[in-house]
Order: sequence, then structure tokens, then C-alpha cells
Amino acid sequence: MKNTALSKTHEALGAKMVPFAGYNMPVSYDSVNIEHDAVRNGVGVFDVSHMGEFLIEGPNALELIQKVTSNDASKLTIGKAQYSCLPNESGGIVDDLIVYRVKEETYLLVVNASNIEKDWNHISKYNEAINAEMKDISENYSLLAIQGPKAVEAMQSITSVDLSAIKFYNFVVGDFAGIAHVIISATGYTGSGGFEIYCKNSEVKQVWDKVFEAGADFGIKPIGLAARDTLRLEMGYCLYGNDITDETSPYEAGLGWITKFTKDFVNSEALAREKEHGPKRKLVAFELDDRGIPRQGYDIVDGQGKTIGEVTSGTMSPSLGKGIGLGYVPNIFTDIGSKINIQIRKNAVAATVVKLPFYKG
Repeated sequence: MKNTALSKTHEALGAKMVPFAGYNMPVSYDSVNIEHDAVRNGVGVFDVSHMGEFLIEGPNALELIQKVTSNDASKLTIGKAQYSCLPNESGGIVDDLIVYRVKEETYLLVVNASNIEKDWNHISKYNEAINAEMKDISENYSLLAIQGPKAVEAMQSITSVDLSAIKFYNFVVGDFAGIAHVIISATGYTGSGGFEIYCKNSEVKQVWDKVFEAGADFGIKPIGLAARDTLRLEMGYCLYGNDITDETSPYEAGLGWITKFTKDFVNSEALAREKEHGPKRKLVAFELDDRGIPRQGYDIVDGQGKTIGEVTSGTMSPSLGKGIGLGYVPNIFTDIGSKINIQIRKNAVAATVVKLPFYKG
């Protein structure tokens, strides 16, 4: 089990630590609802240093990224980021990721912790013919997510960068918390605004401490993985391994918007056909009409009790006070307002298909 550079810090704060993607990670410091509300209404900090980072560099860097990702990275200018995915050869998804254009011929790919080795091997396979420079810097870098509506105001005192000027999915390389060069990225997995800070492992303790000093007057809290999950689910953000997998296509998952046929990429011909004909099932969002908590793996059933799908993510929404979830169902059940049922133990609990996000802010 690997530790992040801040594992001892989390333990000293009384965090409940759990194994996650091969790392010893804080799942919670306080109740999940308290942490969730801190991010929705104030500012909270996540250590997500388990995430993977690859540098793709050189004159062939863009060619490689264009080949392995679904989105059109040629649209990226320096200082911009892009959500994308790595399609596999059989219609599914190797991983979802964020692509940053750091310099003219330097790109940073940020991938899911559980997929670092798989992603590296997949990209390397296609790089054999392209020969871009690849570096896995995952072990050397830390990532803090400072999230919430008060993040800009709380953090402005520890940087000369105008945080309010960084637009969503843009980033700046600048000074932060006394460190000269960090990536300050207006991205996140919560839907409540804020930043993600990339720095070296040797720098992250200083950054963490300065962030909490700066945020003290704003009620800043450390936030664990449990609240990260409820926050992302309220926005309908996909979680790899649950809502998207090697067996789910971008079109099934509602990720057609990051699938661009302005270029040739892995399995693009088959995905173009799927776009033309439409997938046979889709990922839908649902809210329970009655009391209950949907969980991953629960059956989705129709009015006659026939299984039509499975819950991929589910929780009791702290913001809405009701059960919410995602799951794949046949097209006949995908319209907004469609009625489905979630099999919770012996009860088929009525649910309604709704439009994302669940949380409107």
C-alpha cells in the first residue's frame, strides 16, 4: 500500500484511512454530510495525489494524443485543459482523463489512479509508431483540490496570480503558497468551483499548511474520498470503474460531446457508426420517488419486475435529501420522466429518470 506525501498529516488530523487504488487514502475526517456541505457552501481541500500524471513531449506529442484520445486536442492552446477519454479497440473506454497543454510541445495527461499502469501501456503501444517522448511523473507529484464557492477569495492571499481571472478548464503556472512554479488549474470534480494544484511531493506539505492558514477565516476543512463521491455524483460526473468501464462506450455514457471525428483515433470508425445508429442502452440519472438509498450493483427493474439494468453509482444526496443514482437502461427507459424501479433488498422502489445535474446550485 502506497502513501501520499501527506498520509501522516491526514492521520494526525484524525482521518479515517482506507485502501483506495493501491494507496492509503483519507475517506473522511468528519461526517460525510458536514464535509459535503463545507464544499458546497464554503471551501474544502482534498488530497488526490494518488492520481496519475504523464508528460507527453516533443514534435510528435500532439500526434500521439490525437491518436489515443477521443476529444480534439488540436483545439488546445497553452494554458487550456480538456476533458477526454481513451477509447479501446472494442468500443469501450480505457480511462477518462484531462489533457493540459503546458508548452508548445508539452502536454500533461492526468489519469485515474487505478488505471496508471493500464493507461501507460495502452498509450505506449500506439507510441511505438509515433515516437513521442513519454514520462510517467506520477510518483513525484502531488495534487490538491481546493474546492468550493469561497476558494478564490480564501486562496488569493497566497498567490500573485489573479485567481478570479482563471476561467473554467484553464490553468496558470505561477507562484502559490510560497512555491515558485505550480500548476493552478480551474478544474475539479465537485461542481462547486475552485482549483486543483499540482506541485512536487517535496513541496506539498508547505502548500497544504499555507492553504489551511489562508482558509482559516473561511471555515476551510479537509475533505475525504466519501464526500468527493457524493459531490461528483450530485453533478452526474462519471466515475471510472462504476459508470464508465472497458465495456461502456462514450455514446452509452453520454460522452458524445468529447468524441470528435475531426481526426482519426483509436476505434473511431466503429464509434462513428455507433453515433449514426445510436447505442442500444444509455446511462441515465434517476431520483427515488420514495425512501431508500440506491447502491452500486442494485438491479434496475421495470413495472413487471423484470431486470432492465444495474445501478452504477448511487447515494443519499446530502444536498437534495433523497436517493439519487446512475445506471444503464435500454433506450425505451431513457427519456426524462421515465418511470423505473430500483430493487433495494426485497422492495422495488419507484424512481424517475431526471436531467443532470441533480444539484443545480
